[in-house]
Amino acid sequence: MSRTQVLAPVAGRAVALQDVPDPVFSAGMVGYGAAVDPSRGVVDAIAPVSGRLLKLMPHAYVIMTADNVGVLVHLGLDTVALNGEGFTTHVSQGDQVVAGQVVITYDVPAVEAKGLNPIVPVVVMDEREARNVTVAGPVQAGDDIDSGAELFTASKQDR
Repeated sequence: MSRTQVLAPVAGRAVALQDVPDPVFSAGMVGYGAAVDPSRGVVDAIAPVSGRLLKLMPHAYVIMTADNVGVLVHLGLDTVALNGEGFTTHVSQGDQVVAGQVVITYDVPAVEAKGLNPIVPVVVMDEREARNVTVAGPVQAGDDIDSGAELFTASKQDR
């Protein structure tokens, strides 16, 4: 059994995934994890895990760990429609990143000004078992969380 600690990519209020107002995330269709309602302002979104940047879009990124755990960070809901407006990338797809490294600068007020929800879901891609994700205390309590603090731990059966 491998365990992957996943960090909060931004600071804000920790939110249980089922409370994200988008069924694709709240129902675990993409995978299970947690979310952060970010502090209002321009924030740096960091890598929640170390690994290879498998996919990089202005509003989202996927990092594949050495244990083949893919972690998706999605900056805001429906933000693909912004075509990159409000996001500045600092790395390139395919790069190796370390947990805590800045990946994207996220202009939260710009996203809200477009009428979009800035919440940041963080999920283990293709995780079909909610019990394999153990959320940290701030998520359970709906408390504030710092960027880089533990958001959840993903467990994976070794094959």
